[in-house]
Amino acid sequence: MGAAGLRALLDSVRYEVLPARATEDKVLAHVPRAVTVTVTASPAKGLEPTLDLAARLAAHGYRVVPHVPARLLRDDAHLKEAVDRLREAGVDDVFVPAGDADPPAGVYEGALPVLRRLSELGGPFARVGVTGYPESHPLIDDDVTVQAMWDKREHATYIVSNLCFDPRVLGEWIGRIRRREVDLPVHVGVAGPVQRAKLLAMATKIGVGESTRFLTKHPSWFLRFAAPGGYSPDRLLARAEGALTAPTARVAGLHLFTFNQIAETEKWRRALLDRLAG
Repeated sequence: MGAAGLRALLDSVRYEVLPARATEDKVLAHVPRAVTVTVTASPAKGLEPTLDLAARLAAHGYRVVPHVPARLLRDDAHLKEAVDRLREAGVDDVFVPAGDADPPAGVYEGALPVLRRLSELGGPFARVGVTGYPESHPLIDDDVTVQAMWDKREHATYIVSNLCFDPRVLGEWIGRIRRREVDLPVHVGVAGPVQRAKLLAMATKIGVGESTRFLTKHPSWFLRFAAPGGYSPDRLLARAEGALTAPTARVAGLHLFTFNQIAETEKWRRALLDRLAG
Protein backbone atom coordinates (compact mmCIF):
# COMPACT_ATOMS: atom_id res chain seq x y z
CA MET A 1 0.00 0.00 0.00
CA GLY A 2 1.08 3.56 -0.64
CA ALA A 3 1.04 4.49 3.02
CA ALA A 4 0.92 8.27 2.78
CA GLY A 5 -1.82 8.37 0.16
CA LEU A 6 -4.03 5.84 1.93
CA ARG A 7 -3.52 7.52 5.29
CA ALA A 8 -4.79 10.74 3.74
CA LEU A 9 -7.88 8.95 2.41
CA LEU A 10 -8.56 7.34 5.78
CA ASP A 11 -8.15 10.70 7.51
CA SER A 12 -10.75 12.18 5.13
CA VAL A 13 -13.27 9.44 5.77
CA ARG A 14 -17.06 9.68 5.91
CA TYR A 15 -19.24 7.14 7.75
CA GLU A 16 -22.65 6.38 6.30
CA VAL A 17 -25.16 5.35 8.99
CA LEU A 18 -28.83 4.40 9.04
CA PRO A 19 -31.24 6.34 11.29
CA ALA A 20 -32.10 3.47 13.63
CA ARG A 21 -32.97 3.73 17.32
CA ALA A 22 -29.43 3.13 18.61
CA THR A 23 -27.52 5.01 15.91
CA GLU A 24 -27.04 8.24 17.85
CA ASP A 25 -25.58 6.42 20.86
CA LYS A 26 -23.27 4.36 18.64
CA VAL A 27 -21.95 7.44 16.87
CA LEU A 28 -21.35 9.26 20.16
CA ALA A 29 -19.57 6.25 21.63
CA HIS A 30 -17.30 5.40 18.72
CA VAL A 31 -16.97 8.13 16.10
CA PRO A 32 -14.48 11.00 16.54
CA ARG A 33 -15.83 14.48 15.85
CA ALA A 34 -13.33 14.80 13.00
CA VAL A 35 -15.18 12.10 11.04
CA THR A 36 -18.07 13.27 8.85
CA VAL A 37 -21.28 11.30 9.38
CA THR A 38 -23.79 10.85 6.57
CA VAL A 39 -27.34 9.78 7.38
CA THR A 40 -29.35 7.71 4.91
CA ALA A 41 -33.06 7.88 4.16
CA SER A 42 -35.40 5.08 3.14
CA PRO A 43 -38.77 4.84 1.36
CA ALA A 44 -40.16 2.84 4.29
CA LYS A 45 -39.43 5.49 6.94
CA GLY A 46 -39.47 8.65 4.85
CA LEU A 47 -37.30 11.71 5.34
CA GLU A 48 -38.27 12.63 8.91
CA PRO A 49 -35.94 10.21 10.78
CA THR A 50 -33.04 11.42 8.64
CA LEU A 51 -33.67 15.09 9.34
CA ASP A 52 -34.15 14.39 13.05
CA LEU A 53 -30.95 12.37 13.48
CA ALA A 54 -28.94 14.83 11.39
CA ALA A 55 -30.02 17.71 13.62
CA ARG A 56 -29.20 15.79 16.82
CA LEU A 57 -25.74 14.75 15.60
CA ALA A 58 -25.01 18.29 14.43
CA ALA A 59 -25.92 19.52 17.92
CA HIS A 60 -23.29 17.13 19.29
CA GLY A 61 -20.65 18.80 17.13
CA TYR A 62 -20.47 16.42 14.17
CA ARG A 63 -20.21 17.47 10.57
CA VAL A 64 -23.37 15.80 9.27
CA VAL A 65 -24.52 15.11 5.72
CA PRO A 66 -28.18 14.08 5.49
CA HIS A 67 -29.41 12.22 2.42
CA VAL A 68 -32.28 14.07 0.76
CA PRO A 69 -33.56 11.69 -1.93
CA ALA A 70 -35.57 13.40 -4.63
CA ARG A 71 -38.24 10.69 -4.71
CA LEU A 72 -39.00 11.16 -0.99
CA LEU A 73 -39.91 14.83 -1.42
CA ARG A 74 -43.58 15.62 -1.86
CA ASP A 75 -43.19 19.03 -3.51
CA ASP A 76 -41.29 22.32 -3.43
CA ALA A 77 -42.77 23.20 -0.05
CA HIS A 78 -41.49 19.95 1.44
CA LEU A 79 -38.04 20.64 0.04
CA LYS A 80 -38.06 24.17 1.44
CA GLU A 81 -39.14 22.84 4.85
CA ALA A 82 -36.25 20.34 4.85
CA VAL A 83 -33.80 23.04 3.82
CA ASP A 84 -34.96 25.38 6.58
CA ARG A 85 -34.74 22.67 9.25
CA LEU A 86 -31.25 21.64 8.20
CA ARG A 87 -29.93 25.17 7.98
CA GLU A 88 -31.39 25.95 11.42
CA ALA A 89 -29.48 22.90 12.73
CA GLY A 90 -26.26 24.23 11.24
CA VAL A 91 -26.04 21.65 8.44
CA ASP A 92 -24.25 23.01 5.36
CA ASP A 93 -23.77 19.80 3.34
CA VAL A 94 -26.39 17.51 1.78
CA PHE A 95 -26.33 14.45 -0.46
CA VAL A 96 -29.04 14.39 -3.13
CA PRO A 97 -29.62 11.00 -4.81
CA ALA A 98 -32.69 10.12 -6.83
CA GLY A 99 -33.71 7.54 -4.21
CA ASP A 100 -35.55 4.24 -4.48
CA ALA A 101 -39.13 5.23 -3.59
CA ASP A 102 -41.44 3.62 -6.15
CA PRO A 103 -43.69 5.36 -6.81
CA PRO A 104 -42.17 8.70 -5.82
CA ALA A 105 -43.72 10.48 -2.86
CA GLY A 106 -44.35 13.55 -4.99
CA VAL A 107 -43.31 15.57 -8.01
CA TYR A 108 -39.60 14.71 -8.24
CA GLU A 109 -38.57 11.71 -10.33
CA GLY A 110 -34.82 12.31 -10.15
CA ALA A 111 -32.11 14.34 -8.48
CA LEU A 112 -31.48 16.98 -11.16
CA PRO A 113 -34.75 18.94 -10.64
CA VAL A 114 -34.06 19.04 -6.88
CA LEU A 115 -30.52 20.29 -7.51
CA ARG A 116 -31.85 22.98 -9.81
CA ARG A 117 -34.42 24.00 -7.23
CA LEU A 118 -31.72 24.29 -4.57
CA SER A 119 -29.79 26.58 -6.88
CA GLU A 120 -32.94 28.67 -7.38
CA LEU A 121 -33.25 28.92 -3.59
CA GLY A 122 -29.88 30.63 -3.56
CA GLY A 123 -27.65 27.62 -2.88
CA PRO A 124 -28.48 27.20 0.82
CA PHE A 125 -25.77 24.56 1.32
CA ALA A 126 -22.04 25.09 0.89
CA ARG A 127 -21.60 21.50 -0.30
CA VAL A 128 -23.94 19.29 -2.32
CA GLY A 129 -23.15 15.69 -3.22
CA VAL A 130 -24.47 13.52 -6.06
CA THR A 131 -24.20 9.82 -6.86
CA GLY A 132 -21.72 8.03 -9.12
CA TYR A 133 -21.93 4.38 -10.25
CA PRO A 134 -18.60 2.60 -10.81
CA GLU A 135 -20.42 -0.70 -11.27
CA SER A 136 -23.38 -0.74 -13.62
CA HIS A 137 -26.68 0.50 -12.21
CA PRO A 138 -29.29 -2.28 -12.45
CA LEU A 139 -31.75 0.01 -14.26
CA ILE A 140 -29.63 2.70 -15.96
CA ASP A 141 -27.11 2.42 -18.80
CA ASP A 142 -23.52 3.37 -17.89
CA ASP A 143 -23.37 6.19 -20.45
CA VAL A 144 -26.53 7.66 -18.97
CA THR A 145 -25.08 7.69 -15.44
CA VAL A 146 -21.93 9.47 -16.61
CA GLN A 147 -24.01 11.97 -18.58
CA ALA A 148 -26.13 12.55 -15.47
CA MET A 149 -23.02 13.53 -13.50
CA TRP A 150 -22.13 15.97 -16.29
CA ASP A 151 -25.62 17.48 -16.14
CA LYS A 152 -25.45 17.84 -12.36
CA ARG A 153 -21.95 19.28 -12.15
CA GLU A 154 -23.00 22.96 -12.08
CA HIS A 155 -25.30 22.32 -9.11
CA ALA A 156 -23.08 19.92 -7.11
CA THR A 157 -19.70 20.18 -5.42
CA TYR A 158 -18.71 16.50 -5.13
CA ILE A 159 -19.58 12.92 -6.11
CA VAL A 160 -20.09 9.94 -3.81
CA SER A 161 -19.55 6.66 -5.65
CA ASN A 162 -21.80 3.72 -4.96
CA LEU A 163 -20.26 0.54 -3.60
CA CYS A 164 -17.65 -1.14 -5.76
CA PHE A 165 -15.71 -4.31 -4.98
CA ASP A 166 -13.54 -4.48 -8.10
CA PRO A 167 -10.39 -2.30 -8.07
CA ARG A 168 -10.04 -2.50 -11.87
CA VAL A 169 -13.62 -1.34 -12.44
CA LEU A 170 -13.18 1.44 -9.87
CA GLY A 171 -9.99 2.71 -11.49
CA GLU A 172 -11.46 2.58 -14.99
CA TRP A 173 -14.57 4.46 -13.86
CA ILE A 174 -12.53 7.26 -12.29
CA GLY A 175 -10.51 7.55 -15.49
CA ARG A 176 -13.66 7.54 -17.59
CA ILE A 177 -15.44 10.35 -15.78
CA ARG A 178 -12.26 12.45 -15.84
CA ARG A 179 -11.95 11.95 -19.59
CA ARG A 180 -15.56 13.15 -19.86
CA GLU A 181 -14.43 16.28 -18.00
CA VAL A 182 -16.48 15.53 -14.91
CA ASP A 183 -14.00 17.13 -12.53
CA LEU A 184 -15.90 17.15 -9.22
CA PRO A 185 -13.94 15.56 -6.35
CA VAL A 186 -14.97 11.98 -5.60
CA HIS A 187 -15.58 10.30 -2.25
CA VAL A 188 -15.10 6.63 -3.06
CA GLY A 189 -17.79 4.34 -1.64
CA VAL A 190 -16.35 1.34 0.17
CA ALA A 191 -18.05 -1.22 2.39
CA GLY A 192 -16.67 -1.13 5.91
CA PRO A 193 -15.85 -4.39 7.71
CA VAL A 194 -19.06 -6.39 7.81
CA GLN A 195 -20.05 -9.48 9.75
CA ARG A 196 -22.80 -11.36 7.96
CA ALA A 197 -24.94 -12.07 11.03
CA LYS A 198 -24.94 -8.42 12.08
CA LEU A 199 -25.67 -7.26 8.55
CA LEU A 200 -28.68 -9.56 8.28
CA ALA A 201 -29.89 -8.40 11.71
CA MET A 202 -29.64 -4.80 10.54
CA ALA A 203 -31.51 -5.62 7.34
CA THR A 204 -34.32 -7.14 9.39
CA LYS A 205 -34.60 -4.03 11.54
CA ILE A 206 -35.06 -1.65 8.62
CA GLY A 207 -38.34 -3.34 7.68
CA VAL A 208 -39.40 -6.42 5.80
CA GLY A 209 -40.19 -4.60 2.57
CA GLU A 210 -37.00 -2.56 2.67
CA SER A 211 -34.89 -5.60 3.52
CA THR A 212 -36.36 -7.60 0.65
CA ARG A 213 -35.68 -4.76 -1.77
CA PHE A 214 -32.14 -4.36 -0.46
CA LEU A 215 -31.37 -8.08 -0.74
CA THR A 216 -32.90 -8.34 -4.20
CA LYS A 217 -30.98 -5.38 -5.57
CA HIS A 218 -27.62 -6.37 -4.10
CA PRO A 219 -27.28 -10.18 -3.97
CA SER A 220 -23.57 -10.05 -4.84
CA TRP A 221 -22.88 -7.94 -1.75
CA PHE A 222 -24.23 -10.63 0.52
CA LEU A 223 -22.18 -13.33 -1.20
CA ARG A 224 -19.07 -11.32 -0.37
CA PHE A 225 -20.18 -10.57 3.17
CA ALA A 226 -20.98 -14.25 3.78
CA ALA A 227 -17.32 -15.26 3.50
CA PRO A 228 -15.77 -16.84 6.63
CA GLY A 229 -14.93 -14.07 9.07
CA GLY A 230 -17.03 -11.54 7.15
CA TYR A 231 -15.82 -8.87 4.74
CA SER A 232 -12.92 -6.43 5.06
CA PRO A 233 -12.01 -3.72 2.54
CA ASP A 234 -8.23 -4.13 2.98
CA ARG A 235 -7.66 -6.04 -0.26
CA LEU A 236 -9.71 -3.60 -2.34
CA LEU A 237 -7.80 -0.63 -0.95
CA ALA A 238 -4.44 -2.31 -1.50
CA ARG A 239 -5.22 -3.14 -5.12
CA ALA A 240 -6.89 0.19 -5.92
CA GLU A 241 -4.27 2.33 -4.19
CA GLY A 242 -2.70 3.61 -7.41
CA ALA A 243 -6.03 4.63 -8.91
CA LEU A 244 -7.27 6.24 -5.70
CA THR A 245 -4.15 8.27 -4.90
CA ALA A 246 -3.19 9.50 -8.39
CA PRO A 247 -3.39 13.33 -8.44
CA THR A 248 -5.50 13.25 -11.61
CA ALA A 249 -8.11 11.05 -9.87
CA ARG A 250 -9.14 13.86 -7.50
CA VAL A 251 -10.30 11.38 -4.86
CA ALA A 252 -11.20 13.43 -1.78
CA GLY A 253 -11.53 10.53 0.65
CA LEU A 254 -13.38 7.33 1.46
CA HIS A 255 -17.12 7.04 2.01
CA LEU A 256 -17.52 4.00 4.26
CA PHE A 257 -20.85 2.21 4.26
CA THR A 258 -20.99 1.05 7.88
CA PHE A 259 -24.35 -0.78 7.74
CA ASN A 260 -24.52 0.52 11.32
CA GLN A 261 -21.53 -1.61 12.37
CA ILE A 262 -20.08 1.63 13.59
CA ALA A 263 -17.78 0.42 16.36
CA GLU A 264 -16.31 -2.25 14.08
CA THR A 265 -15.73 0.27 11.29
CA GLU A 266 -13.86 2.74 13.49
CA LYS A 267 -11.80 -0.07 15.07
CA TRP A 268 -10.81 -1.26 11.59
CA ARG A 269 -9.90 2.26 10.43
CA ARG A 270 -7.74 2.89 13.49
CA ALA A 271 -5.97 -0.44 13.11
CA LEU A 272 -5.24 0.20 9.44
CA LEU A 273 -3.93 3.71 10.18
CA ASP A 274 -1.62 2.20 12.80
CA ARG A 275 -0.32 -0.38 10.33
CA LEU A 276 0.28 2.25 7.66
CA ALA A 277 2.11 4.44 10.17
CA GLY A 278 4.41 1.54 11.04
